[in-house]
Amino acid sequence: MRAHLCAVIVVLLAAWEGAGSVLSQTAVPEAATEAAASAAPADVGKATPGAPCAKADFEAVVNAAGAALRDLAQQNTPVFQGKLRQLKDKRGWSNDEFLKQAEPLVRDETITGFDKKSEELVARITGGGAQGEAAAAAPDCGLLASLQGDLKLLVETQTAKWSHMLIKVDQELGK
Repeated sequence: MRAHLCAVIVVLLAAWEGAGSVLSQTAVPEAATEAAASAAPADVGKATPGAPCAKADFEAVVNAAGAALRDLAQQNTPVFQGKLRQLKDKRGWSNDEFLKQAEPLVRDETITGFDKKSEELVARITGGGAQGEAAAAAPDCGLLASLQGDLKLLVETQTAKWSHMLIKVDQELGK
């Protein structure tokens, strides 16, 4: 998914400047890793309806969403992995047993739904940017508002996914 978000960034900025624009990889490093429950989706940024927009506005929205996703991953990954290790130790599983027994904690219908929704959002974000590539003279502020909404929803979806997985592992630890 990292590659998808980087591609989204490139396409969206290309829509603003024309096909030649590329945002550096350092602007949103590993932004698409899943993210931490405390990241506020409201931090994704807000466009003011009717207000003019610029390339910097697009960059700010994408950077804020990337930061929120990075924060989610940085905060939740160690916690989740630690809980999985606790569960492995509590149940006395071998490494092979652990891989088999822990799979339902990271793959179920709900998680698949979150992943599908995230993929659809990335596709929609990418598609919206590709449609706007012809308009290089002025930024499409409507596209900015749409981008903000989709990126906010992407952060919310990943937050819900982490929440679901942490609840599942906590339930197993409680048994």
